[in-house]
Amino acid sequence: MEQVVLLDETGHGVGTADKATVHHRDTPLHLAFSCYVFDTAGSLLVTRRARAKKTWPGVVTNSCCGHPAPGESFALAVSRRLNDELGLAVPSVELLLPRFRYRAVMPNGVVENELCPVFRAVVDAEPRPAPAEVDELGWVSWPLFVSLVTGGELAVSPWCREQVDQLAALGCDPLGWPVASPADLPPAATP
Repeated sequence: MEQVVLLDETGHGVGTADKATVHHRDTPLHLAFSCYVFDTAGSLLVTRRARAKKTWPGVVTNSCCGHPAPGESFALAVSRRLNDELGLAVPSVELLLPRFRYRAVMPNGVVENELCPVFRAVVDAEPRPAPAEVDELGWVSWPLFVSLVTGGELAVSPWCREQVDQLAALGCDPLGWPVASPADLPPAATP
């Protein structure tokens, strides 16, 4: 069974829980990640979450999200999920927003409560999405995506909506964004 790392308010690990049981009306703070996949021209891979997912089913979002397993590095976790969800093998992932945190409540009361560092991956291959994870996907220019999201023309997941503002503040060219230091990750994320 897949496990998630539970956190205290300072980002230190305080235990683990089964992923299948952690998301409910009183979801504890836990460790997660988001990844934005770009092609070599700077277009973003946007996905629609599978309708069978427990949290935000059928919602448009960034390329990939997931949870590192206890003791698993973020680099390995992100690469694993990109392969599992999108059939993409990536040579590396880069840390962009080491301390992104959000809490969001679905209409049915289920809560997401995550310390969720944000990563970038650049690929030159086409994804092969897993149907259990992704219903649809497509490539869109980063400036157009930012415009659609911030202008309210494209509804996206709550974490993606918040991340877009922070990523856009890094500059217009997503391939030129500065890479953050791993030392800035939450304490539970450091090996």
